[in-house]
Amino acid sequence: MNQHIAEARRILAANDRGGYTVPTDRLYPFQWNWDSAFVAMGFALYDVERAYRELERLAEGQWADGMIPHIVFHQPSDTYFPGPAVWRTPNPVPTSGITQPPVFAIALRKLHEAGGDRARSLALYEAALRWHRWWYRARDPDGTGLVALLHPWESGSDNSPAWDVALARVPTTTATPVARKDTGHVSADMRPRDADYHRFIHLVDTYADCGWNPIRQWQKAPFKVADIQTTAILLKAGEDLEVLARRFDRPAEADEIAALNDRTRRAILAQWRPQLSRFVSRDLVSGADVEAATQAGFMPLLSLDLDRAIVEAIVAEMKVWSDGLKVAFPTTKPGTSAWEPKRYWRGPAWAIIDWLLIDGLMRNRQPAAAAALRRSAIAAIEAEGFAEYFDPVTGEGCGGLGFSWTAAAYMVLAEAESA
Repeated sequence: MNQHIAEARRILAANDRGGYTVPTDRLYPFQWNWDSAFVAMGFALYDVERAYRELERLAEGQWADGMIPHIVFHQPSDTYFPGPAVWRTPNPVPTSGITQPPVFAIALRKLHEAGGDRARSLALYEAALRWHRWWYRARDPDGTGLVALLHPWESGSDNSPAWDVALARVPTTTATPVARKDTGHVSADMRPRDADYHRFIHLVDTYADCGWNPIRQWQKAPFKVADIQTTAILLKAGEDLEVLARRFDRPAEADEIAALNDRTRRAILAQWRPQLSRFVSRDLVSGADVEAATQAGFMPLLSLDLDRAIVEAIVAEMKVWSDGLKVAFPTTKPGTSAWEPKRYWRGPAWAIIDWLLIDGLMRNRQPAAAAALRRSAIAAIEAEGFAEYFDPVTGEGCGGLGFSWTAAAYMVLAEAESA
């Protein structure tokens, strides 16, 4: 075992809080939804039992309506804002009131295929299916095939330039005093700005006042974006759920999932913009395309078998974005007015985004582009450690350190590289 793999395992052990993993100590002291799904895939390489526990602990926070929230507050901590008292959710287990990209089912299939336990896989499949149905019911009530986010935090890409136009409509007034804790752990230059945070909390207040009822939230939401990245991840999750449904001899459920997948596949394809060489999200309040140049525009690689001309255009555009950078892949196009190479989701490279894009490039028969991106991510981590993300210009590790999903990503990417 090389020293970096050993260190990655040590980080996951250090961030273990009793069957679930915190992203990093103090900055993120609870269980985060998509973080845990990535972490479970890392554990699956060497400890399938522990990987199951990661998903099972996450599923403990599932709501009666099927939503799996973005944070499960298993135990108290005063190092993070907003905590349970701000969210005011009705769930018996303290959680946030919003969700995150549905990587859960993608992880579950990998666990099951790593020699998993059928009974445990089946229980988690049923949780994943309830959540999948929730996405289409609560976040695509008009049946478009694209699912909407009602809060930037639901994307996982909290302060992405993709939200700038839609978020500008959200007031900065809050009923809840904003008591940021994040900038006490990490430089403010690497975090969302104060105005962003006030808008984030305004949205939390708005939905808490709706009693977290999905129908009322949909009606009241001042922020409503059909996100191409989340929808692409949902489609990949749907593909994996369909495979599991057939393996578990659930033909009616498999057919139901397949029909949803077909609808979403067509909807994503309709969001391709050849003049931009990427896919776009849609602002459901204004009806306009979201043309901000972010990594989300390439994420449909993950879940679509694209025409060669589209793939070639995407790969060429991705090369333009990465040209001259020390670390790929940037989350905002370099040189644009929104580009900030150290500020969270406004430019830095993230190992888990690389992981998803690499899977998408491999799916679409681009092994050379995938290998180049994989080597870039591995080199960054080996040089700088398991940072939350990396400045793509300097290579500096930024944000939180000893980060769980970076450790998981390293193990997965290193295994692929050695293979």
